[in-house]
Amino acid sequence: MLPGITVYTNPPGPYARASDPAVAYDALHNVWIISSLALDASVNGAAVLASRSTTGGLTWNNPVNIATAANGQDFDKPWIVCDNSSTSPFYGSCYAQWDDFGHGNQLKIAYSRDGGVIWTLARTPNIGVIGGQPLVQPSGRIIIPIDNASETALGALTSTDGGGSWTFVTITSITAANDPGNIRSGPLPSAEIDGAGKVFVTWEDCRFRPNCSTNDLVYVTSSDGVNWSAVQRIPIDSVSSTVDHLIPGIGVDKSTSTPNTHVAVTYYYFPNVSCTVMTCLLDAGSISSTNGGLTWSAPTQLAGPMQLMWLPTTTQGWMVGDYISTSFSGGSSHGAVIVAKPPSSNGLDVALYDPATKFPKPRG
Repeated sequence: MLPGITVYTNPPGPYARASDPAVAYDALHNVWIISSLALDASVNGAAVLASRSTTGGLTWNNPVNIATAANGQDFDKPWIVCDNSSTSPFYGSCYAQWDDFGHGNQLKIAYSRDGGVIWTLARTPNIGVIGGQPLVQPSGRIIIPIDNASETALGALTSTDGGGSWTFVTITSITAANDPGNIRSGPLPSAEIDGAGKVFVTWEDCRFRPNCSTNDLVYVTSSDGVNWSAVQRIPIDSVSSTVDHLIPGIGVDKSTSTPNTHVAVTYYYFPNVSCTVMTCLLDAGSISSTNGGLTWSAPTQLAGPMQLMWLPTTTQGWMVGDYISTSFSGGSSHGAVIVAKPPSSNGLDVALYDPATKFPKPRG
């Protein structure tokens, strides 16, 4: 366990719980950084923290504070990235983004130039947001795909001066149906970048279905964070199917670039959208492309079926997590998914798995 965050670690920290982890690597300073959201008894988002390792992840230091909530602030959804392009004027800078739920999901961004030890709060537009995922192009340009506070539109923030100033554009409206079974989900974006700096963003959306009956996974791309492609559908199944898709996590092989960008998307799905808490069966799947989305492989089932009552429940429904992480290593995609098995007398049997998906052969 990461030390110094919760009262249960050795050494103990001041907080009751930790949530929302995201991982970055800073090549210039040779440091791994895990950002997390610290929660206490009275404030769900009491602080955004950065845990650091200079030993390749073997040992970890007590966390430093990226930001501490005060005056009614309530932080949520932190994410982190570092600039690892040696030709970038901001090589070695790291960027953290989150929102302040206590003040209308107000946008927050901080940057560090010293490997995550000291963080400076950036001046940002006064807008309400949620679910941003910062990315850095080889030029040092930062692009943060992000939802508005109500998750009804997708936008992007960009900075060309190392996080000193930011501009915002709206990419598209979001049209998402409620997923069945009272599962906790929503059209939060998942974003990644290829070796040349092209950004891919995916989310769940029902615009291609008759009467917005079922969510597909859709995506947009951009080479500058300002001009974006039209919304495209990932063809996991036909638009007449009963399958409902949710909570995608996109991964891009950074050793590839247009026109041969390797993309993989991990996701959950209900085979039959017309189901209830008692009848819904949840699966996890994967689909990929070796040409930047021009064609896609056949989908692969990774896990399931799972009954919803095998999952933990929250005030917002049965939960597998708000995100999936998909990463590439050695040319293979790895999508980490929550898998629930039948509970025992000891309680729930829920864990995180990496099916170690080999890159499927494309079809078409």
